[in-house]
Amino acid sequence: MSEKALPAPAWSEARARLCQSEPMFYELEPGGALALSLDDDGWILEITPDGRLVCQAGMDIEDIQSLLSDGTPEDLGTDELAKQAKYYLQPMVAKFRKPLRDAGFDEQTEMTEQYVAVTFQRAVDFRKFDDVAQAIHWCRQQFKGK
Repeated sequence: MSEKALPAPAWSEARARLCQSEPMFYELEPGGALALSLDDDGWILEITPDGRLVCQAGMDIEDIQSLLSDGTPEDLGTDELAKQAKYYLQPMVAKFRKPLRDAGFDEQTEMTEQYVAVTFQRAVDFRKFDDVAQAIHWCRQQFKGK
């Protein structure tokens, strides 16, 4: 999900504070986005250097291919595999769509040759660290117990 973009002005400081306040964060790449798991269904939260807070669920194309092949030699194209992945993701996404959209997150579907992901993202301002921390806390609360 991480794209190369210019870091927000206060990213370095916010990143250090986030790593201290949320020990579950891990780096997606050195100095880049931070992520943490939101639930057992594979949802992750990502905070990016360019000021985006992202909640996403996805599937590897290889995983969906394994689910669909069931021992048959039939090869499905990437487009068909991506459509099937979206089908498998929809019940998982439906549980969280309304609260995330109501909180100002924009929904997108990303498809590459390696994965399909449904993402919900919104901008954050690292200069307002308390707001960023509250938004992360809110996201984590949405995924507890669902």
